Amino acid sequence: MRIFKPGMNIQFVRVRYIAITISLILILSGVISLIVHHGPNYGIDFRGGTMIQVRILKPTNIAEIRKSLQGLKLGEIVIQSIGGKSSNEYLIRLEKSSTSLKGISEIVKERLAQKFGLKNVVIRRVEMVGPKVGKDLRRKGLWAIVFSMIAILIYITWRFEFWFAIGAIVALAHDVTITVGVFSLTNKQINLAIVAAILTIIGYSLNDTIVVYDRIRENMKKLQKISFADLVNQSINETLSRTILTSLTTLITVVILFLVGGGVIHNFAFALIIGIVVGTYSSIYIASPVVLFFEPYGRNKKGARAKASAGRRVAASRPKPSKPLVSSSTPAAEPAIEVSPASQEAPAAPSKPATKSSSKKKKRSSNNKKKRRKK
Repeated sequence: MRIFKPGMNIQFVRVRYIAITISLILILSGVISLIVHHGPNYGIDFRGGTMIQVRILKPTNIAEIRKSLQGLKLGEIVIQSIGGKSSNEYLIRLEKSSTSLKGISEIVKERLAQKFGLKNVVIRRVEMVGPKVGKDLRRKGLWAIVFSMIAILIYITWRFEFWFAIGAIVALAHDVTITVGVFSLTNKQINLAIVAAILTIIGYSLNDTIVVYDRIRENMKKLQKISFADLVNQSINETLSRTILTSLTTLITVVILFLVGGGVIHNFAFALIIGIVVGTYSSIYIASPVVLFFEPYGRNKKGARAKASAGRRVAASRPKPSKPLVSSSTPAAEPAIEVSPASQEAPAAPSKPATKSSSKKKKRSSNNKKKRRKK
């Protein structure tokens, strides 16, 4: 199935500076938001705190639960519905943590029992993340992203060229930065699930970039006479149908997950939506133009080396030319010069025997005349 007709030529490369300007505006907006908010809005996974899973048998909603927990001085409270409305189960995340899990869980249960009744409140699970553990998780999550970038850089350098790897890394950093910036602008929390979403975005965006890069490499072998900018633009157009179809089908699934998946995976789905849109955009307008920028340092040098080696192979395959006959060091030149006068005098040689024969004839005729006179 093709969305676009074969041979279509949309000039993506010509508007690369406009696209880069838009990306810089988005990145700067996110950076300014991070500065204003004093960094990302980390969740309990990274800051530390207490998580309580509770089931309320009486029909209620998040607003009523939050209202009943006001005044406990437990710090920030995040409440999410899990398992659907029929299950009436909620995940309560508290900023404060304590060495005694029973103490915090009992305080929450007593406050909820005052609102909904003791028999209608069931504590399912209690977990605590200390500040040190949260800091360690944050450090490991950051290193996971960094190591994945390094592995991608090595793989693309081995699979393609180093200047292709630079374009891919710039595009991935672009996607991650914009995603974190959007989370800061919307004041959404970043937790372990969001780190998993960012790693998923990196893999998804890289997949689109590799498809475009592979087509560029194929066209570099086939299309030698066109400029590299036209070659990159043609490669993007040739893979555009595949890119749009893949992104649309994935985006539809993630949007449905965002709308009906519930509060637990709401932020995860939101991060994937941002990542799919930005990743598709970066594989066309960021990764390929970066390769085009580094092309004089990569393709030209490689092409010059290839042409030089090809020239040496052609020169070696040609037969060696014979030495010229006329040379100051060769004695064969003198006989060659003496041959021509001999060849020119050759036609005059028969004249001598012709002169002898005519004289003999004259002598014979004179002798015959003398004989006749004597008679």
